[in-house]
Amino acid sequence: MTQPLIAHALGLHMHQPPGNLKLLIESNEWEAEQIIRCYERAARYAHQCQGIAHLHVGFSGILLDQFLDPEIVDRYRKFIDIPAMLDSYRTASNIELIGMGYYHPVFPLIPAEDWEEHLIRGRQIIEQVFGRSPKGFWPPEMAFCMEMIPAIAKAGYEYVVVDGVHIQPENGKQDIYQPYQATYDGATITIIPRERDVSNAQESGMDATWFSQEIQHKVKNSLHPTEPRLVTTWSDGENGGWFRQVSEESGFFGHFFMPFTEKICSGEIPICSVSLSEYIREHPPTNSASVRTGAWNIGTTSGFDFSQWAGSDTQKQGVETIRQVSARYWKLLNSLDQFPEGGLKTLKEARELILEGETSCFLFWGDEWVPKLYERTEPANTLLNKLESLTQYSPTNLG
Repeated sequence: MTQPLIAHALGLHMHQPPGNLKLLIESNEWEAEQIIRCYERAARYAHQCQGIAHLHVGFSGILLDQFLDPEIVDRYRKFIDIPAMLDSYRTASNIELIGMGYYHPVFPLIPAEDWEEHLIRGRQIIEQVFGRSPKGFWPPEMAFCMEMIPAIAKAGYEYVVVDGVHIQPENGKQDIYQPYQATYDGATITIIPRERDVSNAQESGMDATWFSQEIQHKVKNSLHPTEPRLVTTWSDGENGGWFRQVSEESGFFGHFFMPFTEKICSGEIPICSVSLSEYIREHPPTNSASVRTGAWNIGTTSGFDFSQWAGSDTQKQGVETIRQVSARYWKLLNSLDQFPEGGLKTLKEARELILEGETSCFLFWGDEWVPKLYERTEPANTLLNKLESLTQYSPTNLG
């Protein structure tokens, strides 16, 4: 029996925390060059493979914000032309742009009241920079819970990518090589399962022959090998020597992507490269599933909890601090009519600091980076204190 054609969706995740491109160029120019070239390289290779291969590229809002900074544009000009790079993404019809939270927060760890602004602003900056709206959503750190579905759908997204290990089909039989529908509180969205094992190889290094054989082997041994099969692989696009390799023939695009694309083009392998939004239109999900709360695996962590971001007492306190300062903001927002002149501006300043403080990197790097969270929450609290002192309200009677 001839094996059916396998659809492969390849995704790359791109993010830098606030101010990091400036910090890199000032402290480690070689690393800065390696990283910035990763962003340019993805668009360049996509253009070379028009009509054959598709890429899904997700940018955090704060990374795009740094790309728009005239100082960053000028200081990185010795390596790449950032405006030209952004235009290259804009004109690559085979790149599907993916949205994520503006400041790249771990959504299940931050207050649900803050979700909408991260989602909307993350979507808006993609529309501003690239002139098109993202259809798919990538949860930062693949941290997802079912409660997010109404907010993601309301923001205008059609599908969300989740780590396949967390999929729980209604029929009880897990099959990560198909899209699903997931519903929560009356809102429904398409769920795309990520193939964790092959994605780990995508991030660390592989060749086209192994990749092709591994995908075919996994599909052959899946629950429904004769049905349409969608294999979705996703990884960071700028982390690790594999992606940062300046000698391109030894890195992801030269050693894997181009040879893999050539195999597809020649018909040597029963695999095609697809756009997720197009695949969903042609193969809409027919089965429903729920998704267990969790994230992707990092190092020795499984992703079945959030220990990478909230495992230590210091990290847990950081999460609690964000929750407390966010709650203060929302209480004050409800008393807008009591604000003196200029109070709304002060509240907006505090709001920006709170959202920035929710950046996942401040928790990801363990206790060492948690102080960066407090560098945002402490001035936010100071601003909120100022507002409270200027109104008839106090911290004790705001509730």
